Amino acid sequence: MLNSLRNKAEQHQSSVPARPLLKWAGGKTQMLNEILPKIPTPYGRYIEPFIGGGALFFALNPSDGIIADSNPELINMYRQVAENVDDVITYLQTYSNTEEMFYAVRSLDWHELSLSEAAARTIYLNKTCFNGLYRVNKKGQFNAPFGRYKNPKICDIEALYAASAVLQRATIVCADYLQILNDYAQPGDFVFLDPPYLPVSEYSDFKRYTKEQFYEEDHVELANEVQRLHELGCYVILTNSNHPLVHELYSTFNIDVVQTKRYISCNGNSRKGEDVIITIPPKRSISLSIVPAPLPAQVDKYPSTRYMGSKSKLLLQIWDIASQFKFDSVVDLFAGSGIVGYMFKAQGKTVISNDYMAMSATYAKAMIENNSVILPRNEAQKLLIESQASDHFVYTTFAGLYFSDHDNEVIDTLRANIAAIRDPYKRAIAMSALIRACIKKRARGIFTYTGERYDDGRKDLKKSFEEQFMDAVTAVNSSVFNNGKVNKAKNSDAMQLRIETPDMVYIDPPYYSPYSDNEYVRRYHFVEGLARNWEGVEIQQHTQTKKFKSYPTPFSTRKGAADAFDLLFKKYASSIIIVSYSSNSLPTLDEMVSILSKHKEHVEVIPVDYRYSFGNQGNKVGNNKNQVQEYLFVGY
Repeated sequence: MLNSLRNKAEQHQSSVPARPLLKWAGGKTQMLNEILPKIPTPYGRYIEPFIGGGALFFALNPSDGIIADSNPELINMYRQVAENVDDVITYLQTYSNTEEMFYAVRSLDWHELSLSEAAARTIYLNKTCFNGLYRVNKKGQFNAPFGRYKNPKICDIEALYAASAVLQRATIVCADYLQILNDYAQPGDFVFLDPPYLPVSEYSDFKRYTKEQFYEEDHVELANEVQRLHELGCYVILTNSNHPLVHELYSTFNIDVVQTKRYISCNGNSRKGEDVIITIPPKRSISLSIVPAPLPAQVDKYPSTRYMGSKSKLLLQIWDIASQFKFDSVVDLFAGSGIVGYMFKAQGKTVISNDYMAMSATYAKAMIENNSVILPRNEAQKLLIESQASDHFVYTTFAGLYFSDHDNEVIDTLRANIAAIRDPYKRAIAMSALIRACIKKRARGIFTYTGERYDDGRKDLKKSFEEQFMDAVTAVNSSVFNNGKVNKAKNSDAMQLRIETPDMVYIDPPYYSPYSDNEYVRRYHFVEGLARNWEGVEIQQHTQTKKFKSYPTPFSTRKGAADAFDLLFKKYASSIIIVSYSSNSLPTLDEMVSILSKHKEHVEVIPVDYRYSFGNQGNKVGNNKNQVQEYLFVGY
C-alpha cells in the first residue's frame, strides 16, 4: 500500500512541484527569492523546527529533512499527508464551501476524529476560514470565522500528492524547537528557523496557532541556541521582523532587511512590513597548536631588533593561526620592524609590507622586496670613506646628544655616500645598516634621552661605529633571499594605502593606552630622520632631543583608534583579517570584537601571554605590570 502510494505521489510530483498545503501567517513563499541564494551547498540534513506552512521545505525538496512543530494538529496533518494521502483526499472530497458545513466541521474536536479525517479537517478549515487565519482560543479550539470565498480549492489532489512525495522522505516530529535541535542538529546540517515574530503581542503569529506564547525572553533563549548551533558547526538562516531586539541579539551575524507584505491583516494599511534574514554560517574552529610547527630557518636570519612593538616573539602564534587558512598574498599593514612580513615571505607568500615610518619601509625594501641583491663587503667599506661632499648636518645639529663627534662625522659620511648609490636595493641595504648601527650604539636603542645615562657596558656599546655598520651590512646581506614572489615595500599611511584586495591582512597598529604613549617617532626620530634625510619634517629646536613633530595618527585617542579600526575592517572586508592588540590597550576586547563583527561573519579572539621588552611609565622589565595578554583577533 505504501509503495503504491509513494509511486502515485512521485508521478504527480514529476509534473507538479510541491508547494505549501496551508495558508500560513508569516509564511515564507514571498521571501523565497531572498532566502534561497543564501542556502549553503552542500549541507547535511535540512532541519526546520518551526515548520508552519513549510514554504522553504517544499521549495528545497530535501532528501533528508527533519520538520517539526509544537502544534500537534499541524504535525498530524503533515504525517497523514505523508502516510495516508488517499484517505485525506477522500475526506476532503466530502466537504463543501458552505457556511453551514464550515461551522459544523469547526465544532468537531479533532482529537475524536480519525487521524486522516483530522488532517482533512485542518486543511478544509484553513482553505475556507476568513483570510486563511487558522486561530485557536485558550482552550485550543479553532475559532476563526467563515471566509465567504467564492470557489476555494478545498481538495487540490495534485498538490497533495506532490507534497506527500516530499513529506515521505522527511522525519516529522511534534516537539519543542529546543528538543528538536538538541536531538537532531549535527555539524554540517542546515537549520532554518522561522520563529514567532517580534514584537510579541496578543495577535502574534504564534498565538494564532497555539495556546502558548513566545515572549521576548524566549527570543533571547532562541538567540543563545543559535549561538550554540553556530559553534556546533551548523549553517543557520533565521527570519524575524525588523525589530531592534533582533538586531541586538544577532549583531555579530549578517542581517539583511527585506520588504514584505502582511497578507493576513484586516487593515490594508498594515499589510506592509520589513523582515530580516539573518545568516549564521558554521563557526570555523581556530586554535593554537600545543606545539606549533617550527618556522623556516630563513626567519632566524632576519637581523634581531629591540624595535618597540616588534612581534618577533609572537611569530609562531601568528603563523599557527594564519596557516589554518588558504591564502597566497598578505599585507603587513603596520610593518614596524618588518619581521612579520619577512616571516610570511619565508613561508612563500606574496608580501606587501607597509609602514608610515620611512625606516621601516627601508628595512622592507632591503629584505622583503629585495630578492637577490646584496651589498658586497668591499663596497660597504668604501662607504665609510668620504667620497661625496658632506653637509655635516648630523655633526652640527645633534652634537653632544647621541654620539661622539667622530661618530657623527662617520654618520654624515655614510649619509652622503649612500645617497649616491644608484641601485635602489644596495641603497636600502646600506641605509638599513646605518640605521641598525645607530640603534645598536644607543643604550636601549631609543632617542628619547641624551648622553649615556643607560650605558651598562654591553659589548655593542664598546664597538666602534664603523664595526657596527659593517656588522649590520653582513646581517642584512645574510637575510636576502628569493621566495619566487614579487614582494613590495610601501611607505604610506595605512588609512590611505591603495592596493588590490589581498587574501590576508595583518594589522599591528600603534596601541592606544591612557597610561603610555604610542609615539614611535618620539623614540626613533633620529633614525627616522636618517631614512628621510630630514625632508618633510620639522625639527623642534627647543627640545633637548631635537625631535621633530610626530606624524598624525588616528590611533592617538580611544575614539580615533575605534574609528580607524572600523574603516580598516571595512576596507579589507573581503580579506582574512588578523589583528594584534594588547589587553591593556583601548578599544577593549569586547569593543574590538563588536567592530570587527560588523564586517566579518566569523570573529575569534586568541589570547597569548606576552611580556613587553620595555617598561612603561617607570615600570622595569620583569614587573608584573609589563605582563599582559596579546590578543590576536581573527576575522574571516
